Amino acid sequence: MAATPQTKLLRVGVIQNGRIVEEHHVRRDNVTIGHDARNTIVLPRTDGRPARFSLLENQGQQFQLVIDAAMQGRVNLGSSDVDFDSLRSQGMATRRGDLYVLPLQESARGKVELGDATVFFQFVAPPPEDAKPVLPADVKVSMWKTMDRVFFGILAASLLLHFSGATLIIFSEAPKEPELALDQLDDRFVRAIIPQRPVEAPRPADTGAGEAPKDDKKGDEPKASDKPAADKPAGDATERRAAIAKKVSGTGLLKILGSNSGGGEGAFADVLGGASGGGDIASALAGAGGVGVATEASVGGGTGPRGGGTGKVTGIGEVGTQGGGKVDLGAKKEAQVQGRVQDAAPEVESSDVDRAALARYVRSRLKSIQACYERELKRNPNLKGKVVVRFVIKPNGRAGDVDVEENTLGSEAVGSCIRTTIRNWTFPFKPDSETAVSYPFVFSPAG
Repeated sequence: MAATPQTKLLRVGVIQNGRIVEEHHVRRDNVTIGHDARNTIVLPRTDGRPARFSLLENQGQQFQLVIDAAMQGRVNLGSSDVDFDSLRSQGMATRRGDLYVLPLQESARGKVELGDATVFFQFVAPPPEDAKPVLPADVKVSMWKTMDRVFFGILAASLLLHFSGATLIIFSEAPKEPELALDQLDDRFVRAIIPQRPVEAPRPADTGAGEAPKDDKKGDEPKASDKPAADKPAGDATERRAAIAKKVSGTGLLKILGSNSGGGEGAFADVLGGASGGGDIASALAGAGGVGVATEASVGGGTGPRGGGTGKVTGIGEVGTQGGGKVDLGAKKEAQVQGRVQDAAPEVESSDVDRAALARYVRSRLKSIQACYERELKRNPNLKGKVVVRFVIKPNGRAGDVDVEENTLGSEAVGSCIRTTIRNWTFPFKPDSETAVSYPFVFSPAG
């Protein structure tokens, strides 16, 4: 039988010493009791009383009363009063594990005895909505009457003028700029575009062999050998190559490669093509083992094109230094640390989520929880304790409001990792409303 949607509000209150000390009007939310501050009704902490107990649940737009085996009270079902013992013994309430559930109609009312406090409930009609205030017609003023007409006229004229000018500029043709010839450009622009040739210094006139030069600074003039190569007349290719080789062979690495004990031009001359062999380079690399030197004889005997087919290529792995030993750095090994994760029975505040099915789902994903613990166990091998995570399962199955309720590990990193892991879970449950779950995990190092 489908539940009839309830249109009345559920009135819940607490009676102490014959007086109503607390009262709530609930339309759809669950009514919870206990010493936890998040409950609808907060009661003092006593032995045997849970921190959070869902007394009245809203399931399918209908409230139902949830009682346990030891709870006492009475409920009026419209025709007669029935105590909780009769509800449990006569099967009027449906059993759900260790609890009993009784659907409530809008005519039902009752009370629940909780030691020195009594919780009562009944359905009442919602109060009428307050009517919105309406001003009298003679007080109402239109927007046109309250507007500054002078300011509005100036604003409208300004907008019209600006938009008309912008439209005229957009649709008008851009003026054409005349092109200038080179003779019409300013001198500074001509100098920037066409660089002038540098002025050559005048050469002294030839005064003959017997006539002394007029300039007394003849000794300060640079010699012909000190002048740049550009000022000298160009010779043939062989002379230019020899001059360049002589100039750079005494610097840096080329000085080392070009030095030989036989007085020849060295390896740099071979680079420029003036030598016929690679003897100097072979001598320089004689201390390296496993390296083949390509000579003219090994790459074609000098009769064919260089690089042609008979030389040997040595791999990088074969190169070794003479006299050097082998060093075994060893393989990098990471210490294996293992930990155990055990879960206990979770606390679920709604019948829409089966605790056994929830436990099976979480156990299938304990590897990710264990990874959070083992990551911190590498830093602290003595890390152990209990972490209780509280979260809600949303109607779409996603986890939300994930928070660590208890953490005896002493490691905030493990709790933060577990929160991130659970937040990404999607449960196979689709409750009608958000269902709170408290799930404990116990961590200990593996023996």
